[in-house]
Amino acid sequence: MKELVVISGKGGTGKTSLTAAFAALAKNMVLCDADVDAADLHLLMAPEIIERHDFQGGHKAVIDHKKCSECGLCRDLCNWNAIDEGLNVSPLDCEGCGVCVYFCPEQAIDFPLSTCGEWFISETRFGPMVHARLGIAEENSGRLVTVVRQQATKLAEERNLELILTDGPPGVGCPVIASIGAASAVLIVVEPTLSGKHDMIRVAELAEQFKAPAMVCVNKFDLNFDETKAIADTARARNMEVLAGIPFDPVFTKAMVQGQTLFEYDPRSETSDRVRQIWGKIEERLGLHQQ
Repeated sequence: MKELVVISGKGGTGKTSLTAAFAALAKNMVLCDADVDAADLHLLMAPEIIERHDFQGGHKAVIDHKKCSECGLCRDLCNWNAIDEGLNVSPLDCEGCGVCVYFCPEQAIDFPLSTCGEWFISETRFGPMVHARLGIAEENSGRLVTVVRQQATKLAEERNLELILTDGPPGVGCPVIASIGAASAVLIVVEPTLSGKHDMIRVAELAEQFKAPAMVCVNKFDLNFDETKAIADTARARNMEVLAGIPFDPVFTKAMVQGQTLFEYDPRSETSDRVRQIWGKIEERLGLHQQ
């Protein structure tokens, strides 16, 4: 079983649209949306939810007013201003640091686990999918990403699927770290700009740290040929394989508006041919369909 994680140094590079296009080409796979902070792969996959599970991560303080002596110490100590004058804790502002719990002289503050999101197992027209949704104002430390990946692996093993196709988070933070550990390969989607090259270098260094073999795809390469060449040269200098570039093409947006992948909307376009070529290289790199 192999796992390809599609990542980028920043949001908005076309990572999810490309992942959805790969889903239309891939066989014998499970989809995994690990971009739980801003999950939107489901907009193109239209998943039918089969299982729904709560995700508990972190703690929130809850004051028991029957025990509380209203000394106000908790409010004075709270660095997040999460406790109002009536000594009620705002669940949106509470960071779960536990200072109020530790110092409360009456032991009147409970500290239960907080339900901060959900994760789902669904069926799509391309195969099973594992995805998640964070609650309002909840932060993602990477634990929900780990849960989603673990469930995708479990599902792939149960159904004897050879590939996990993961839409990873952007950037280089904890969610990205949680998404690429033990991955068979990562595909870095980058735009041809100076900042895009810098973002690629940062996420490439992260992939190197976790020994995840990296490939690079330049999206909208024809908007700046000089930067495209600079990105390709930088990638090759870091021993990353540079796949075919994808031209700027409104077809991606048109397909998205229709809730379709690139190949459902316009399978004969030049861009579709490019993406097929990229996917063929990825299959070859991962050794898919060889058993």
